[in-house]
Amino acid sequence: MNTCSQRMSVGSSTRSDGELMDELESVSWYHYDLTRHATEALLLSNGMDGSFLLRNSQRGPDCYALSVRAKDSVKHFHVRRIGGRYSFGFNEFQSLLEFTGHMANQPLLGSESGNLIVLKHPYPREVEEPSIYESVCVHTAMQTGRRHSDLVSTAPALGTKEGYLVKQGAIFKTWKERWFTLNKNELKYFRDKVFAEPIRTLDLTACTAVQFDYSQERVNCFCLVFPERTFYLCAKTGVEADEWIKILRWKLTQCYMKFMDIP
Repeated sequence: MNTCSQRMSVGSSTRSDGELMDELESVSWYHYDLTRHATEALLLSNGMDGSFLLRNSQRGPDCYALSVRAKDSVKHFHVRRIGGRYSFGFNEFQSLLEFTGHMANQPLLGSESGNLIVLKHPYPREVEEPSIYESVCVHTAMQTGRRHSDLVSTAPALGTKEGYLVKQGAIFKTWKERWFTLNKNELKYFRDKVFAEPIRTLDLTACTAVQFDYSQERVNCFCLVFPERTFYLCAKTGVEADEWIKILRWKLTQCYMKFMDIP
């Protein structure tokens, strides 16, 4: 029998209620049936260098993939479970606990290209996402004549946002409209949407707080607090300001969890 066709019940433990619980469920960074494409999008958008997770492989029910972000790419390594043991590279481990302990103490992986990849940050499957939703106002305003087959699927990056905000100057306290983009842990603002180079890039890992601000003679304002400066921004509506605050706070939470190495 092919080792990759054995049942998932191999290596399981029995709970007091008699139900079988696979030991993989106890690993917070095991992501079940997450696809290779979704894994790469997730780690590249919200992970960092050294972020890794374990997922099922398409090779069979007892075959898995250890996916690791290495700078701007994601590498995938085969892991197999054979008779309750875990085979990884030239090593074999008696249990999942031994396997994860090995990765924690010996986090270097050598790829076929000869590069060394470091396992630093286990990416948990339970991550709180920002609760930002739009309300449907009009759904039949335009007829395009397109059919279902004409719709092309796209995959935008996770946790991104862009739009115009009015920003207060640092020296002269004047307000000017700027185009803002949020991607990964970087908030960039441009002179306008058509400009390719940003005026400035703010590293959110250094930001200490995001909150509504009522000290300015403007409405829908919020601020980003950095050690060297506080940035004051205003949105066109209160709803838009609330959306920016929610997603920015979510980003700060993710930065904090990575900094504290919280699984």
